[in-house]
Parts: sequence; structure tokens; C-alpha cells
Amino acid sequence: MSGYRVGIVGATGVVGREALRVLRERNFPASALRLFASARSAGMRIGSLVVEAASRAAFHDLDLIIFDTPDEVARELVPSAAAAGALVIDNSAAFRMEPDVPLVIPEVNADALRQIPRRIIANPNCTTATIAVPLAPLHRAAGVRRLIACSYQSVSGAGQRGVDQLWAEVQEAGASRQPPDRPRGSAFAAPIAMNLIPAVGSLRGGAFSEEIKVAAELRKLLSAPRLAAGVTCVRVPTLVAHGVAVHAEFERPLDAARARELLAAAPGVELVDDPVAGRVPTTLLAAGRDPCLVGRIRLDEAGCLAFFAVADNLRKGAALNAIQIAERVIEMGLLTSKATF
Repeated sequence: MSGYRVGIVGATGVVGREALRVLRERNFPASALRLFASARSAGMRIGSLVVEAASRAAFHDLDLIIFDTPDEVARELVPSAAAAGALVIDNSAAFRMEPDVPLVIPEVNADALRQIPRRIIANPNCTTATIAVPLAPLHRAAGVRRLIACSYQSVSGAGQRGVDQLWAEVQEAGASRQPPDRPRGSAFAAPIAMNLIPAVGSLRGGAFSEEIKVAAELRKLLSAPRLAAGVTCVRVPTLVAHGVAVHAEFERPLDAARARELLAAAPGVELVDDPVAGRVPTTLLAAGRDPCLVGRIRLDEAGCLAFFAVADNLRKGAALNAIQIAERVIEMGLLTSKATF
């Protein structure tokens, strides 16, 4: 049997486990699969597979490696994995804005895969992906000039720690009938149950790092260096899927009817846009699914096109997009296998 030797680094985390699930769902042509995590997780079993300790010397004889690690771990290990001959798809922010590393969403800019000089491909931020998938066809038609985006980001964006914290706080609040206190070692800046927290990432000169990332990544993905983007990111007490309210101004006229036509034909988009019938995109509808759900399409009072988009942050925002990149690389004949069985 022929196929590719695949590794997942960060396999014990929520995105790493989702990547393993998506590989199997999509029958990815893997002839061998190895899982890696930190030394403290080495020896853990995930199904029939045993987790190995990730290190610079661990990545021999692999064709493709998907990384889902903190930025600092990616900076240390990704170059070693690429130097060992693997093609690396990295979910961290470590390499996204480097000019010689393509930042890719296949539905948006697959042509960027034609140049992979460092054998590293960056996966965008999950909120960026939720905006970019529906925005790209609109941008191609009318040229986006300016946008305002407000995100509503689930706790799984902070990993398993965030999920566990929400459940613990919900149980506490349910028992006491009072809003919970912020626990020690919290994943968030405030209690998350029964709350909204407009603080995602670290503060940098008035904006949070998540907001800066989204604006910069949109410019790179859309090849729109002059795009003016105002972004506010909010952590909300939902488990999976991020929602984003977008108001976009375009260079050329684009009304709501034409936007619906473009989005209905766009790959990776599913319209859920019948508010009269109660059909609006929600996080529960998007969770566990592949498409980006888009609705509430309208012109606002300022003449901007407004829409609401929701996508599963663990799938299209991370694991699924990485595997779709790998599939596209194979289609383009850019991934070779070290072994044939």
C-alpha cells in the first residue's frame, strides 16, 4: 500500500485529537501515523497509538507533520521537522507573518502553496478563518477596503483547560445561583460562566494580540495590504465554534442580493440566512461541521455589507484546514512519500 508517513505534534490537545479524527473521517492516505506531545504525555495511548515525546531529533522518516503547539514550542521544533525532510503545517502563530512562509486557507488562496521554500505552511488563526472564508469571494468580486469585525470566541479556543474551566464554573454557578469567582490559575481574565470577556491574548498598546493577529492575517490571506481592519475579540461561555459579526466596505458596489449569490456559490460556505423562519447561523449549528455558516446578510445604515459567520474553531479554524491544506498539496503533486509499502 502506498501513502504518506504522517505525524501530529500536540496530539493530546483538543486540536491534535480533532486532527486525528479528521484524518480518519476523510480517509487521508496515511501509510503510517505517529503521535507526539510533551515528555510528560509520552507513553499515553490514544486508541492503538502510543504518544512519543516531541524533540528536535524525533521527526525522522516522516513526510507530513501537523503541529498544534504553543508558539514557543513551534519556534523550537518546526524548523527541525522541516530540516528532517517533512512538510510541516503549523497551527501556531509562530510563522504566519514570515514572508517566506505561506499562510493558507485552500478556499481562499491555494495558489500560495506553489511556493513553500522552507517546507513550512502556516494555518491561520481560527477567528481569521471564520472571517476569511466568506469574505474572500466578496473581496474577489468587489475589493474589500475596510472592515469592522467583532468576534464571539468559544472557550475551546483556550484548549482543554478553557473547556474544563467553563464546566467547573457552570456547576459552581448552578449550585450557588450566584456568578462564579475567578479561579486561581484561570485561563481567562475574568470568570467565564455567565460572562463576556473582551480580552483574548495579551495586551499590546491598547489592542489585544488576537485582534492584531486577525487584522494582519486577513491582509496576507487576501493579498490586500491596504485593508483597514478594526477587530474586537470577545471570549464567550460557549464550548465550540466562533462567531464573527462583520461590517465590510468595498471598492465597488455590492448589494445584499449579489453577496448572497456569491456566498451561495462559494466553497466552504453554507448559507443559513432566513431570519423570518428563524434560520440564523449559531455556534451549536456549526459545532462538529466543516462549512462556515453565514447569515444575517444585509446593508447597514452606513452602506456597509454586514453578515454573521460561524465556524467550528477546532475544525475549519484549525485541524480541518490543516488537513485540507495537505490534501491540496497532494493534488498539486507537491508532497512525496519516503516509503512505499
